[in-house]
Amino acid sequence: MNHRLFVLGLFGGASLVASFAPTVKKASKSSQLQMGLASTAVKTVKNIGIPATTAVVAGAAIGAIGVKTILDRPSRKYQDGSVAREYDAWTQDGILEYYWGEHIHLGYYNKEEMEAGYKKKNFIQAKYDFVDEMMKLGGIDQDVGKQVKVLDVGCGVGGTSRYLAKNLGPKAEVTGITLSPNQVARAQELAVEQDVPNAKFTVMNALEMDFPDNSFDIVWACESGEHMPDKKKYIEEMMRVLKPGGKFVMATWCQRDDRTVPFTEKDKRDLKFLYEEWTHPYFISIEAYKDLIDETGLMNEVTTEDWNEQTIASWRHSIWVGVYDPRGFIFKPTKYFKCVRDAYCLERMHRAFDRGLMQYGMFAATKRADTSTKTETATSSEAIN
Repeated sequence: MNHRLFVLGLFGGASLVASFAPTVKKASKSSQLQMGLASTAVKTVKNIGIPATTAVVAGAAIGAIGVKTILDRPSRKYQDGSVAREYDAWTQDGILEYYWGEHIHLGYYNKEEMEAGYKKKNFIQAKYDFVDEMMKLGGIDQDVGKQVKVLDVGCGVGGTSRYLAKNLGPKAEVTGITLSPNQVARAQELAVEQDVPNAKFTVMNALEMDFPDNSFDIVWACESGEHMPDKKKYIEEMMRVLKPGGKFVMATWCQRDDRTVPFTEKDKRDLKFLYEEWTHPYFISIEAYKDLIDETGLMNEVTTEDWNEQTIASWRHSIWVGVYDPRGFIFKPTKYFKCVRDAYCLERMHRAFDRGLMQYGMFAATKRADTSTKTETATSSEAIN
């Protein structure tokens, strides 16, 4: 059997059923559509005498609509423990790491690379390029002789934590936190294999961090905010543990600001799917995140950017790498349907970003130098009251 053709059919089917997305609004209408197509196909085959192969194709198209109905029902809705559980599973089956490498985040593609064709770029290298660009945005210098303490909030299997530890030098101390025990175990294993002793990992809730105030010179958060059920607490905790004068840089998927142009019913349906398929409680806008940072009163001017153009290629590129190299999952038949679900969601993500429903939020700021005094004053005032 030609494995590439099999995989193209597997993932291509997910893209095919995604192409029906704009036509189906409710389950009842979906059922009517399927019945109507089935009836039309059967009558056409009988009356015109279409060859069997054509009839099979017609049946496959009808089947695709049926599969779409299944795929449109999110399977991983956010709930207590769901984020740790899903990332434990992704880490254990190894498929995500096989294709995405050590970095479970989108890649960076410059204008020239997009014009030349994103598939010509190495998918894994795009992720390293993203980290480099994020470092530039955050003003993080590769000073190997400097003693700095770095916190990586939502570290995954530690790819970025180890990369920062290597680039910042042996005097740097990088701590990665995640909710997934399996990710911590894998991150520590890779740190030993790569001889990166200055990168440490621990299971910790980013909304209730154990670190004292003003602990880190750099707080780094890449694609972790999406899973946070309390965005305000998420921001406040990161600002709390950042030292005065310290650097904060964050990347996160955002939905567009709906205050001027409210979401349509289709927008709401699409967002609901994106929330519930990959265990996200909800997204907020770039503007809303900036407001939350400003409201802490701890930070200097916040720089915000939308890196949609630089990252959007990642969604479809991640599907194509599976088509070109099926070895990551081909011998794991129990994971086939999960792979189809993920490919379908990747395509839905691409379309949401492509039409502006979603944005890729980037944030950078430094903590005000006078925050220690203000914090102590506020604490004393609360104690008196």
